Amino acid sequence: MALNPAFVGRTFPATAPYLVSREKIREFADAVGEPSPACRDLAAARALGHPAIVAPPTFPVVLTIPAQRAATADPALGLDYSRVVHGAQHIASDRAVRDGDELVVVVHVDGIRASGANGILSLRSDVSTVDGERVCVVRATLFARGTAAA
Repeated sequence: MALNPAFVGRTFPATAPYLVSREKIREFADAVGEPSPACRDLAAARALGHPAIVAPPTFPVVLTIPAQRAATADPALGLDYSRVVHGAQHIASDRAVRDGDELVVVVHVDGIRASGANGILSLRSDVSTVDGERVCVVRATLFARGTAAA
């Protein structure tokens, strides 16, 4: 089944707020091998000009991957997630994610196209504080193997 091109341009409602905590930052930093003391120590973070402990640059995926399910799990899209290969990820940060941030994600379907027998899905996730301050934009490209119309 081909991906449904009618999804292009679709925007999904903001997620429930996610409260970023020191513990979640530490866990993520440990998981990805981030050595920066700014991810664990307030004095180190402040010495670098941050008002709070900061998360590693890839931390937003903790929020964006689950948020993308609003699009990818919709049966009308025609995506068999068992056939998905993650093709690309790009994070454009306006500022670091910080301890105490309450973040929401709005997912947009930016593109759907075919490449041979594969479908290619381009998603954009806008991450902002509950007060509307943009924190980053995460772009993801997913390849759906063997799903394009023959």
